[in-house]
Amino acid sequence: MTVPSQLLPWQQHLWGHLCSYIEQKRIPQALLITGNKGLGKQQLAGQFAVALLCAAPQGNGMACGLCSSCLLVNAETHPDFIQVQPEEPGKGITIGQIRSLVTRLTLKPQFETHRIVIINPADKMNNAAANAFLKCLEEPTERTVIILITEKPSKLPATIISRCQKLAIVSPDKQTVADWLTMTVQSDAATDKKMYCNISLAQGAPLLALDYANDGTLTLRNECFKTWMAIAKRHESPVIVAEDWHKLPALPLIFWMTSWVIDLIKCFYHSDVENLYNPDLHEQLQELSRQLELKGLYKLYDLLLIGRQRLDTQINKQLLFEEILIQWHELNRSQ
Repeated sequence: MTVPSQLLPWQQHLWGHLCSYIEQKRIPQALLITGNKGLGKQQLAGQFAVALLCAAPQGNGMACGLCSSCLLVNAETHPDFIQVQPEEPGKGITIGQIRSLVTRLTLKPQFETHRIVIINPADKMNNAAANAFLKCLEEPTERTVIILITEKPSKLPATIISRCQKLAIVSPDKQTVADWLTMTVQSDAATDKKMYCNISLAQGAPLLALDYANDGTLTLRNECFKTWMAIAKRHESPVIVAEDWHKLPALPLIFWMTSWVIDLIKCFYHSDVENLYNPDLHEQLQELSRQLELKGLYKLYDLLLIGRQRLDTQINKQLLFEEILIQWHELNRSQ
């Protein structure tokens, strides 16, 4: 991990809160940082961790970046900076990893400041790992601060949550995100409507919007929307499309379809364009909303919500998309 040099603008007040812990010498033994994807939870946790490890922090509380501790963090060799995460993408944090952590924490920190443990994402601890982890919280060791990061705090046991100080990162307002993207994105996309589309797609999460601006997510979403509309016009088979779509990232795809249905409902009630998830698709959605039954849209919306919950299970994604797209196809049968 590299020592972060700047705060994200929407985290200024949160940083002040963390600095107050240090100034008052009331540093929590366990801190739970929550918030949606793309808000910078990992970066804020890293900045706090490095500030606690730094031998000569700056006046604003940030790490100096020059002391031996900071150099060791940059080199990823600091003995008192421990990160626990799934060993493979998509896997959980195992009881073996937590037992190894518990054993390591029985030793004293090697430096005179603190020892920091970051567990990310904390909700990936399986039941056995979470039960073993409670030992770390119930029997805290000398000068050790544990930072848990999660998008899904409801998946953590109440026994863990109750033993942590909480810090929630919320989405900043759209103008703050737009201003930051304008300064950050090195392309003309930062000055046109694509930027606002990316912000809407990212549900207001700045870092996610930045990823979308750089990786062509907006193009993929537009292609999927064209296919979705082709199903409505009976130009595409929902079964064949489902076979293609199950190879795509499922969570964004479910969100896009959900946002299209929500916007159709809003168009039915003549909502203002700026209130839509997809303002750039307003004309097509508005025209389509005049031809659809509202009851059927709500039914499809319910199915999409259930589908999103099922993504955390071992469900066959192709069959899930088939069910959703067939219902969408049938909803448009009167066209």
